[in-house]
Amino acid sequence: MPELPEVETTLRGIEPHCLHRKIITIEISQPKLRWPIPGQIQTLQNSKVLSLYRRAKYLVMSTDNGHMIWHLGMSGSMRITPTTTPAVLHEHVKLTFDNGSSLRYRDPRRFGALLFTLNNPLEHKLLAALGPEPLSDDFTADYLWDKCQNRKKAIKNIIMDGHIVVGVGNIYACESLFISGINPKTQATGISKKRLEILVNTIKLVLQKAIQQGGTTLQDFTQADGKPGYFTQSLKVYGNDKNCPKCDTPVKRITQGQRSTFYCTKCQT
Repeated sequence: MPELPEVETTLRGIEPHCLHRKIITIEISQPKLRWPIPGQIQTLQNSKVLSLYRRAKYLVMSTDNGHMIWHLGMSGSMRITPTTTPAVLHEHVKLTFDNGSSLRYRDPRRFGALLFTLNNPLEHKLLAALGPEPLSDDFTADYLWDKCQNRKKAIKNIIMDGHIVVGVGNIYACESLFISGINPKTQATGISKKRLEILVNTIKLVLQKAIQQGGTTLQDFTQADGKPGYFTQSLKVYGNDKNCPKCDTPVKRITQGQRSTFYCTKCQT
């Protein structure tokens, strides 16, 4: 599913085309995604887009009449096209702007969301209790060490907990733990602050590199210009059915929290 780098890539792709533009029309061909699209969305026609930003895996589009909160779900993607471009299969939402361009939201599995609020989006119930951004100065080794104390949960589950830190999805958790040499099954409370510092720095580097390469395309995700994410070529263990790139040991696959975990039994301790 689209994770933080894919959402950040999407934001950077659509922002130049949407920011400060007037929304002329909002066309909804599928009114039910993960939740029904609120009817208030239509009140944003003829509104001006004042800002776009990402919080965790959510995209917020703020206008002078209210705010749209988007989530790409498992298969969602956004693209910018001329208004006259024909719709494609599974294209559910189209925003037309005053410059002749349009924002299209496509979601084959329909697990994404489009929500509306008149209030501060960061106080919305889906965003209010989230942890710090992983690329921010608030996400440090001291912070993570404090969150790990007296927790018997596996470290992979800890760094994927959005109440602790947002956006470290399954792909990037596997990659970061591999590069850090930490076994994903290790209890969080037993990891030293020094190793957690390595992990924090690695998470930041992995996410930054993924953003630079346009995210990871495994199935449905594409960038706003329709291109795939190229970080797929840099994956070291995730989805790897071959051998560890460091020691040639077969990469092991297990299930943690209903998600596949890939790791090297020799290099990650």
